[in-house]
Amino acid sequence: MPLRTRPRPLAVVSAGALAATLAGCSTPEPSPGVTDDTVTVGTHTPLTGPAAAGYSSISKAVSAYFDHVNAQGGIHGRTIEYVVKDDGYNPATTQTVVRELVQEDGVFAILNGLGTPTHASVLDYLNENEVPDLFVASGALLWDDPEQHPWTFAFNVDYTTEAKALAQYALDEGGDDAVFCVLGQDDDYGEDFVAGLEAVLGADALAVSETYAVSDQDVTAQVGAMQAAGCTHNFLATVNGFTARTVGTAAQMRYPAQWLASSSGGDYPTLAGYLGEDVAAAVLEGFVSANYLPFSPDSDWVALFREINDEYNGGEPFTGNTVYGMSVAYTFAQALAAAGEDPTRESLVEALESGDVSGNGIMPLAFSADSHRSFGGVGITVVNDGVQDYVGTAFTTDAGDGPVEPYDGAAPAPEDEGVPTT
Repeated sequence: MPLRTRPRPLAVVSAGALAATLAGCSTPEPSPGVTDDTVTVGTHTPLTGPAAAGYSSISKAVSAYFDHVNAQGGIHGRTIEYVVKDDGYNPATTQTVVRELVQEDGVFAILNGLGTPTHASVLDYLNENEVPDLFVASGALLWDDPEQHPWTFAFNVDYTTEAKALAQYALDEGGDDAVFCVLGQDDDYGEDFVAGLEAVLGADALAVSETYAVSDQDVTAQVGAMQAAGCTHNFLATVNGFTARTVGTAAQMRYPAQWLASSSGGDYPTLAGYLGEDVAAAVLEGFVSANYLPFSPDSDWVALFREINDEYNGGEPFTGNTVYGMSVAYTFAQALAAAGEDPTRESLVEALESGDVSGNGIMPLAFSADSHRSFGGVGITVVNDGVQDYVGTAFTTDAGDGPVEPYDGAAPAPEDEGVPTT
């Protein structure tokens, strides 16, 4: 009989070990949206619809900044391609265009998707598909949940923090005899903002709490209710169009009040675009808003952004949306640089959670493995003779019932002409 041999386990194990070793040494598969020469990201934003006039210029500013970066060689030798899709501020459309970006355009990440109701409709989809969901253009608390949504990172300061800082400012400026009221959007925006006001002012401190829907064409009833209640200090959780509509309506009703707005609806140049320069100068003098980005006319960031706007943004007006969009683009470029020479979706998230990405706000970003909240506080801006600028100190606080405290730390400064290298 022929001699039958048994299998040789040692040889099989050795081959397996060798295969594992080779796999460990091989270059990881590139992530979608990354080639040798390019990185492609996409966004959903309202280029049409009820929010377009207030926000459509943001994506133009992002694109202009990426053109600036690309003209200097990009990040790690890759230029940044930016795909913009219009969702009309309609959640159903948002779902369609985001799926197109992920499944057809194969983007590396979604960058600065705009709106609370719109982006909430794709939050789970992006995380289930492990797509980096960076710098959401909304201050809702939904974006800071690394356990349930590890791929999502906020950019706007959350509305609760903004409201707490604005409430503290109102108290500090002599609000002992003030009658506090609020007008808010009828979604998480307004609800989170009211929670912040009540955390500082008290649960029963708001004489009137009015709401509006983005489909509304008129806010006369809401303004009338505030006037009838004798409201002296009106907080606004409104988008820019409704801020202008509210303040303009109050002026027509001859109702003077102190207006204090969230950053999402508090950009003076944008409001002046709605109201007209002469009307804005009359009705927005003393207008108060929260913010966290470098808007001061003498800021080095503003000087850089103006140069980029002039060269790459086709003559677009320089507004708060310009600063916002370019700040988003800079922060993404910084994160991409930190993600390494061969970036993956995983290394991009790791870079953000490392704490090495500072951004360009009036205080550094506060991302970590345990928190995807962007900035830990805001400054207060006031309009004086048509110029909107920061006054006093910035404030830091949490999104709960923690104290509101002054911030005296340093702000990141622009380096290397705003093109991150490490």
